[in-house]
Amino acid sequence: MRKKMTNITFVAMVGVVGALVFASNYLYVPLPAIAGTTPRIHMGNIMCLLSGLILGPIPGGIAAGVGSLFFDLTNPLYVSSAPFTLVFKFLMAFVCGSIAWSRGMEAKSFKRNIFAGILGQLTYIILYLGKDLATNLFFNRVEVQTAMFSLAQKAVTSTINGIIAVVFAVPLSFALRKGLEQANLHGLRDIH
Repeated sequence: MRKKMTNITFVAMVGVVGALVFASNYLYVPLPAIAGTTPRIHMGNIMCLLSGLILGPIPGGIAAGVGSLFFDLTNPLYVSSAPFTLVFKFLMAFVCGSIAWSRGMEAKSFKRNIFAGILGQLTYIILYLGKDLATNLFFNRVEVQTAMFSLAQKAVTSTINGIIAVVFAVPLSFALRKGLEQANLHGLRDIH
């Protein structure tokens, strides 16, 4: 018999997933710095997409946004972008979760989850690159060529991160769902 998940259990799951988002940002491969940036291939986006696929749009967005926010706040390189990260990572997981959980699918369709992951990543990449370009041109007052060079580098890195995130998050979501169902923690749709 299926048991409805309690609010306390659900809040704990959002907290645990948020902590995993935070920790996964520390798993990265740094790339050579170009134009004053510090690009890296990291595992954070995998967990952000996974939070939307497992928890749904709003709780998944909260876990992704807050976990990423705390990572930025603990790293001097990213402190200034922490508020943007909160919003952008929330929206990544929210878009992913909204599509994956729409029309009663409950993130159980592999094809829909891939589509959801791709759109979640595109949402993040567009917001991130838009913020970077605006910051460089209007606040840092760098030359257009330098801003475009930085943007191109970040676009490549973000695209690689995005592809890795979709490739790993979607299959992982199905494996985790199986474990959650066995632990009787699959009543997520009863909460949102």
